[in-house]
Amino acid sequence: MGVFDRLGAEYEQIVFGHDPDAGLRTIIAVYSTARGPALGGTRMWAYPNEDDALADALRLGKAMAYKAACADLPLGGGKAVIIGDARRDKTDALMRAYGRQVERLGGRYITTADVGTTVKDLDVIAETTRYVTGTSGGSGDPSPVTAHGVWHGLRAVAETAFGDAALTGRHVVIQGVGKVGSGVARMLKQEGARLTIADIDAEAARALADEIGADVVGASEALEVPCDVLCPCALGPVVTDKTIGSFKCAAIAGAANNQLEQPALARGLAEDGILYAPDYVINAGGLINVADELHGYDAARARRKAESIADTLREIFRSAESEGITPSEAADRLAESRIAAAG
Repeated sequence: MGVFDRLGAEYEQIVFGHDPDAGLRTIIAVYSTARGPALGGTRMWAYPNEDDALADALRLGKAMAYKAACADLPLGGGKAVIIGDARRDKTDALMRAYGRQVERLGGRYITTADVGTTVKDLDVIAETTRYVTGTSGGSGDPSPVTAHGVWHGLRAVAETAFGDAALTGRHVVIQGVGKVGSGVARMLKQEGARLTIADIDAEAARALADEIGADVVGASEALEVPCDVLCPCALGPVVTDKTIGSFKCAAIAGAANNQLEQPALARGLAEDGILYAPDYVINAGGLINVADELHGYDAARARRKAESIADTLREIFRSAESEGITPSEAADRLAESRIAAAG
């Protein structure tokens, strides 16, 4: 069975790029351009083999298309991966070589930062391609707008789960306090939420806790803390075959990508009475931010657009309840209907 039968049948284009002089091995997966050019980040990761790299590009590319559609952006979705250790293998020559691969697609794919790439890398990539956004001369670091969107999304979650959008007095556990997680924590604290935070960097977690007045638990303990809302903002799946059934919260809603190890686990959360905010909906603020750069960046406009994430979530929660499906299924249907309408 070929790769298209196994993984790529839904995709418009899958490109394998190689520049031996620069040490570049890259895969660009364009899921859809029905609504516009496929915008998605470039992830640099030390994948053990090309099959794993391809699977990641395909999975993330489809998610970007759904994210853009649910955010009602005039964009398709795609993703690129560079095979290599960002700490050891990244060079300006490699980034320029990658930019040339993006340029060859003629605008069907527009890239931005992801795990293993930075705004500085985007500036280098921009030396060899026009099709890049999120540079230092444009919208820059999207983390603040991502956090802003998550905070507004949490208010929609609270309204649905508790009947009141206010997060004052609600106990929120934030797993992962990097740029986005720490931003969400500060906004929630300002609103009067009770916070427990966790991070694999215990020193960073303690410093933030001292700053805002939060409790701290170990990174491995965060999922077990009784709370109102669990807010995953780290890497990796949170809802797995091992963790399902063990959560002590009313809702799971956060900035992390790929929170469900597999889609079917959304049904398990619903059966346990846990409201789940689909990750690619609530964390769309970063995409909204870099997308705004394509039209001449306006920070205030990007933040206003990110606030609409709350309305999208309300629509998804209403659809899920009325149709007897999970919020994940409702979000997928919304995305698919918008992509199909454009196509």
